Amino acid sequence: MEVSNEKINEANVLVKGKIPADEIEKKVDRLAKEAGKQMNIAGFRKGKVPANIVKKMHGEQLRQDAEGEAVREMLAKVYEEAGIKAEDVLGDPLFKKYEKGEEVIEAEIQVCLRPRIDTEGYEKAVPAYELPEVSDEEVEERIKTLAEQSAPLVSLEEDRPLQEGDTAVFDFTGYLDGEPFEGGSAQDFELKIGSGQFIPGFEEQMIGMKKGEEKRIKVTFPEDYQAANLAGKETEFDIKLKDIKVQAEPKIDDELAKAVTKKEDATLETLKEQVKEQLVTEKLSKLYNEELKPKLLEALVEAFDFDLPENIVEQEIDNLANQKAQALSKEELEKIQGNAEEIEKLRESVREDAVKSVKATFIVDAVAKAEGVDVSDQEVSQALYYEALMSGQDPEALLKYYQKNNLFPAVKMGMIEDKLFTKLLDLDNAGKK
Repeated sequence: MEVSNEKINEANVLVKGKIPADEIEKKVDRLAKEAGKQMNIAGFRKGKVPANIVKKMHGEQLRQDAEGEAVREMLAKVYEEAGIKAEDVLGDPLFKKYEKGEEVIEAEIQVCLRPRIDTEGYEKAVPAYELPEVSDEEVEERIKTLAEQSAPLVSLEEDRPLQEGDTAVFDFTGYLDGEPFEGGSAQDFELKIGSGQFIPGFEEQMIGMKKGEEKRIKVTFPEDYQAANLAGKETEFDIKLKDIKVQAEPKIDDELAKAVTKKEDATLETLKEQVKEQLVTEKLSKLYNEELKPKLLEALVEAFDFDLPENIVEQEIDNLANQKAQALSKEELEKIQGNAEEIEKLRESVREDAVKSVKATFIVDAVAKAEGVDVSDQEVSQALYYEALMSGQDPEALLKYYQKNNLFPAVKMGMIEDKLFTKLLDLDNAGKK
């Protein structure tokens, strides 16, 4: 076997090799003998299946295995000669050439390596910023909103009809083809008019009713309604409005502070301080996501120049091209499908963004190591679990989905990035100033 290597740049090495055909045959014979010792075929004693029989039955697979073994040996030899560590090799090698001749297989394989990045001076990329200010008016407006949300519902004293925004307390019975249907009745049900909680047309027909009034309304269930027996069906409801509730006049006092903070010693002044801190944190978060994070990432990408592993760049190009393709119209997709030239145009249109994305990932990883910033697998799982709970999803199902689709590394990298940038920008302390 003839093997040589050519250094393309610091992150890519081209391995060239010639594998003699007889060497492949020797490997096929050996693999066939080894397989014969494990096979159980009628007419032969177990483990005594002749190699020629094994080759006849599984010749193509044996040859593929033999070629794969030869390629691995070729790469291992280069790694040793070039001093390449296995942990520095990223992803699968890129086959640039693989030609099978009668006497030899000629292969050219590009091996991609983890970039070496000198992160000295990364602190200079951190942008300066001013701490967001919060006015007294903003604090008062937020407290007013909290008071309105905390205000209890009370019966309306005024003798007026039900209107949008009121909470109706009523009994109802639903009829399908003149007969009451299961799940179609309730007593003392509370419904905020205008909330859209009931099917279209129901709440609208209640507007204008007065306490004690009874009314029959007609509504049609949506075609996609979950209960098949009601989907698309016209029904009737007998309604008796028993009470109209409205939100009590909100009170802004120490009692509100205790209710909001869940602290018995809270006062209106301490609530104002807490609200001000929350508003500063919210503004900082907005500033970080919309301005500071993009600026810092762009500055880091501009500050450092190094060679990128081609296979990782190509993977990112594929990812971005697929994302862009999903946004195309049906006609645009049809134009691209099966057209190699158009597909290449699509890929080239995202190359620049892909290069920046890959470069940014390696820089963040290197700077995070320099700053001692890391995120554990448990932290990733906890973050996903919390995300699922907040969005009403099944946490276990979401975790399994991310694991199955190998999405954990991307989530982890995103968390490391935010943790690192928060440290570099000193955002945790900024919100307390």
